Amino acid sequence: MTTTRAVLAAAFVLTAATFVAVAGGRAATGPSQVRITDVQISYHVVRPSNGAVAGSTELIRQRLYNPRISEAAIGRSSMVCTYLDRRERSCTATYVLPKGSLVVTGAIQSRLLYEIPVVGGTGLFDNARGTLTVTSTHIGPRREVLVFRLAG
Repeated sequence: MTTTRAVLAAAFVLTAATFVAVAGGRAATGPSQVRITDVQISYHVVRPSNGAVAGSTELIRQRLYNPRISEAAIGRSSMVCTYLDRRERSCTATYVLPKGSLVVTGAIQSRLLYEIPVVGGTGLFDNARGTLTVTSTHIGPRREVLVFRLAG
């Protein structure tokens, strides 16, 4: 009888632990929209030794702002793009905000206007999914409006 109780207790604890682990693995981000701006603070291109465009890498750093709240920077971003041919490039970026970060990755053809998938995040944006739409508003220094549409 004591063995049966111990087995039932262990099964109960295991079931509860599994439920907590599964519930904790879900996205913390619900459907929402985050609208911010950025200013490019550095831009570098690294070209292959043969001078080809394909394989060149762009390294971009930006400061992030929420002009509705303050003129002070609220975060930063880093973006790495590798040219696949003269126009198309594969990019990955991380946007670090006060309550977490968002990660995007995908192919773009122009940095003037593009949409790229949100593939994850941390903190408030844990396991985020959705899209980021970027619209350039000024060149020199480059300024952009960023709209994250998060699905969960």
